[in-house]
Amino acid sequence: MRKRKTKSEAIQTVEPEGEPADTSGIDALAAQLATYLPPEQIERVRGAYAVGARAHASQRRKSGEPYITHPVAVAMILAGLRLDAETIIAAILHDTLEDTGLTRAQLEASFGPIVTELVDGVTKLERVDFASRIEADAESFRKMLLAMARDLRVILIKLADRLHNMRTLSAMAPDARRRIARETLDIYAPIAARLGMNALKAELQDLGFRGLYPDRYKIIASRIKRTLGNRREAMVKIEQALAERLAMDGIPVRIISRVKAPYSIWSKMKNEHKTFDQVMDVYGFRLVTDTVAHCYQALGVAHSLFKPVEGRFKDFIAIPKANGYQSLHTVLFGPIGAPIEIQIRTEDMNTVAERGVAAHWSYKTEAGPGNSAQTRARAWVASLADNQATTPSSLEFIENVKVDLFPDEVYLFTPAGDIQALPKNATALDLAFAVHTDVGMHAVASRIDGKLASLRSQPASGQTVEVITAPSAVPNPSWLDFAVTGKARAAIRQYLKHLQHEDAIDFGHRMLESALDSKGSSLDAIPPEVLERFLAEHNLRRLEDLLSDIALGNRMPDKVATELTAMGGSVIGAALHRSEKIRISGAERGILSFGNCCHPVPGDEIVGYLSPGKGIVVHRVECPNVAELAKQPERRVEIGWDKQVQGDYRVELRVEVLNRPGVLATVSAAIAEANSNIDDVKYIERGIQAATLIFAIEVKHRKHLADVMRRVRNTKVVNGVYRYPI
Repeated sequence: MRKRKTKSEAIQTVEPEGEPADTSGIDALAAQLATYLPPEQIERVRGAYAVGARAHASQRRKSGEPYITHPVAVAMILAGLRLDAETIIAAILHDTLEDTGLTRAQLEASFGPIVTELVDGVTKLERVDFASRIEADAESFRKMLLAMARDLRVILIKLADRLHNMRTLSAMAPDARRRIARETLDIYAPIAARLGMNALKAELQDLGFRGLYPDRYKIIASRIKRTLGNRREAMVKIEQALAERLAMDGIPVRIISRVKAPYSIWSKMKNEHKTFDQVMDVYGFRLVTDTVAHCYQALGVAHSLFKPVEGRFKDFIAIPKANGYQSLHTVLFGPIGAPIEIQIRTEDMNTVAERGVAAHWSYKTEAGPGNSAQTRARAWVASLADNQATTPSSLEFIENVKVDLFPDEVYLFTPAGDIQALPKNATALDLAFAVHTDVGMHAVASRIDGKLASLRSQPASGQTVEVITAPSAVPNPSWLDFAVTGKARAAIRQYLKHLQHEDAIDFGHRMLESALDSKGSSLDAIPPEVLERFLAEHNLRRLEDLLSDIALGNRMPDKVATELTAMGGSVIGAALHRSEKIRISGAERGILSFGNCCHPVPGDEIVGYLSPGKGIVVHRVECPNVAELAKQPERRVEIGWDKQVQGDYRVELRVEVLNRPGVLATVSAAIAEANSNIDDVKYIERGIQAATLIFAIEVKHRKHLADVMRRVRNTKVVNGVYRYPI
């Protein structure tokens, strides 16, 4: 266990020298605020500065500057976004609760409950014990996101805080620099993107890239500078051609040439396996006009001037991105052989694209927010709050959040015409949960553009997806193999955990009864006071916890039975030592697993062995590993198949075939004719005349397996078929 470090690791404490305070920072901030805030609110900000300066008076940053320069710089970033006075005050005071003697009560008395909640939301957890730094960071991040769900301004302060820390990262030790830079690229830059704050996202990405890979950053930055110098004349010609044609059509426009940043270029080189020259061989321009109608007219002008590249047009005005971003995107064939990327948007759209949720800021709780980015951001953080309630692990929660911080989206239509924005590679099942959790929980199939499809199908943008439900349907553990969104995965996991707990109680009850029965007793014969004493001595709250522990292999049933009878449990007869087996139906998948060494199926003679935390691992009696497991008889559980078994069971077949064309298709067809699915197939031996393949298939029971093997054996290309590995 290790203690959670606070931001104090980046602070040095010094004795105040009695020098007059430098007010240049607050004066510059006040001048910036004067452009949009009334004088009385600016005075409140100055009051917050006085409190913060006193609280941080004995502290300096690693760079040697007075610590108060950091919160003022954070406030200046937020003032550039024209945020309200409460946000600016909270930014100035955001480290006081964590790193100074200022109390929550003092803060609330001076600045009110809203500022206090904002500061508390940004503040990390107090020093508590965690198993690792990763766990501590995950829990802190979870706390911040929940505060953000209550008030979006929490994350705006945190992003500005991170941006200023990244701007001054050089003062930190190399290990800390790399850790903070990685965290910025993995979490904070994607959050800024998810909130539509593209200008802030781009700076965080470039600063993170420079902190994590300084040499790569320098090389790419210098090559960008050289390349731009060589192509300036071509860019001017393209810009002039666009400006002249748009002016002829009476379309007011502001043209901005777009230059790729080092991080953007490095990402494309890495993800698309392109060279620097291939990435840079693109001319980018943004056309900013006054109305939506002029946006579409400008698109027509651009397409008449240069030929468009087929399939590269995207209309994010009609269908905005999940973060509220709106723009027209097109790619044109340039006059000098290089493609031209064009973005077309209104001034208002440009502001939202740059500032996202911070554009036209209007914090409202009851009424609608000021822009679509804020609407979508609030919907996203509300879904995060819902998901965390069903995700007990902070590490699991942060993984779900990472999934939702997607760089690309697909836009799907419901039959009612609603648009759902989902992560890239999302499935029909993800759409079901996006529509409503109840729809996802009872989903059985889908229709994509009217055609029947499975829940694991991945619809493309623009397709209409209808989810087919059934009242009796419930989540399947296999859903976790293809569910993408955090909302879907959290709901499925929660259901399976609940199911596992119920199955574990039932199975644990049967195991304990069997163990007590072998000693001539039963659970009903154990006096309540004896049971209560046993539970208290083992720190168990209730009997269900004991039964669940037994089923999950954390306690041996024989040992529990022995202890209960020794503590005074009634013996209702002589020890019977019955050999009656516990019957399994296969539905207890939460507490049962099937050995990969022997792949048991219904109809096989089986035995179970308790594995701590996993429950019962089922083996075939003839499995070679049973001999080794027999050395621990206390872990053995006598089990057998119930008359009614459920589900499909994986089994592997070793198939020896003639090595000729089409043999794989012939064997696969025989397996399919026997109504069995093939999970996997691989060659393990291959000679001139013969080959050996291993097929992983799904069967219902031993008789079904025999039918599959018979059909495979009857093909003219098979020399032998055997159960594998034994």
